[in-house]
Amino acid sequence: MVPSDAKIESERSPRVKISVLIPIYNEEKNIPLLFEHLFKVLDGLSCEFEVVAVNDGSIDGSLSQLREVASTRHELKIVDFRRNYGQTAAIMAAIDHASGDIFISMDADLQNSPDDIPRLIDCMNDGYDVVSGWRQDRHDAAIRRNFVSRVANRLISSVSGVRLHDYGCTLKAYRSEMVKGVRLYGEMHRFVPIYASWMGAKITEIPVQHHPRRFGKSNYGLERTVKVVLDLIVVMFLHRYFMKPIYIFGGFGLLSFALSAISFALMLYLKFVDGVSLILTPLPLLTALTFLVGFISILLGLLAEMLVRIYFESQGRAAYLVRAQFNFTDRS
Repeated sequence: MVPSDAKIESERSPRVKISVLIPIYNEEKNIPLLFEHLFKVLDGLSCEFEVVAVNDGSIDGSLSQLREVASTRHELKIVDFRRNYGQTAAIMAAIDHASGDIFISMDADLQNSPDDIPRLIDCMNDGYDVVSGWRQDRHDAAIRRNFVSRVANRLISSVSGVRLHDYGCTLKAYRSEMVKGVRLYGEMHRFVPIYASWMGAKITEIPVQHHPRRFGKSNYGLERTVKVVLDLIVVMFLHRYFMKPIYIFGGFGLLSFALSAISFALMLYLKFVDGVSLILTPLPLLTALTFLVGFISILLGLLAEMLVRIYFESQGRAAYLVRAQFNFTDRS
C-alpha cells in the first residue's frame, strides 16, 4: 500500500503546537480585550495552539471572566490557585500544565501585544531555542520602572554572561525541552534564559511592542529590585558551584585558616618580641574565631557535596546533558 501524500507530508513536517502561558492577577477589565486580540492572532497561525491561563489568587472577577472565555474557546485552559503565589509560581504552573512544543509567555495587562507572537515563532523556526522580547519603547514610570530596570538588566547581563537588554519582559518564546525540567522560585522567572543557556540553548532577542497600561495598576515596586539581586546571587551560585560546592565553602574555609595563621603569628610576635600581653590584644580571640569558621566552612562544603550526590542519585539524573546521539544501536 502506497502512503498518501498527506501522510508523507505529515511525517516529514510534524505540526508544531504552541502553548501561550499567561499569569493573571486582578486583570478583570483586561481579560476580554486580551483574549479577543490573542485568539484573533492565534487563529491566523498555521499550527495547533493552546492557552494556559493561571489565575494567581485574583480577588476581583478575573476567574469569572476567564471561565466566560473558556466556555466559547476550548483552547483556553485555566489553572486556579487557592491564593496569590506570585508571577514566578504562576509561570511555573503554566509550564507544568502546558503540552506544546513551543511555549510563549506574556502578561495579561495588555502591555504586551499578541501581534508579536508570529515574529517570535519565526525566530524559533530559524533555529533559536529562546527568543526574548525587548521593550525598546517602554511606556512605564521613567525612574521607578525604566531606569531601575535598565540598571538591573545590565547587572544581570554582566554577571551571567547572557547579554539581553530586557530580562523583565515577560513576552518570550522557549522550546519546551529547554524549560520543562526547570524549577523556579522567588522572582526567578526572569532568569529562564540563563537556565536555558546552561543547557546549550541558542538565544536571541527581538524588539517588541509595549503599550501603556489601560486598566488596573502595576504590581511591581522598587522592593522587587532587592529580590532580583538576591535571586541573581542564588542563580549564579547554582551555576558555578552546584556541582562542586566544596570549591566555595572549602575556599572560604582555607581563607579563614590563613587569617587564623596570620593572626596567630602576629600574636606570637607581639608576645615574644615586643613583650605585649595577649590580654591587651584581640588576636587570641580572632585566631580562635577564624580557625573555627574555617573548620565549619569545610564541614559545610563536605555536607553540600553529599547532598549534591544524593540529589542526582535519588532522581537517577546524570551530571551532564546530551544534545543528540549518532550511530548508537539498541543496547538492551
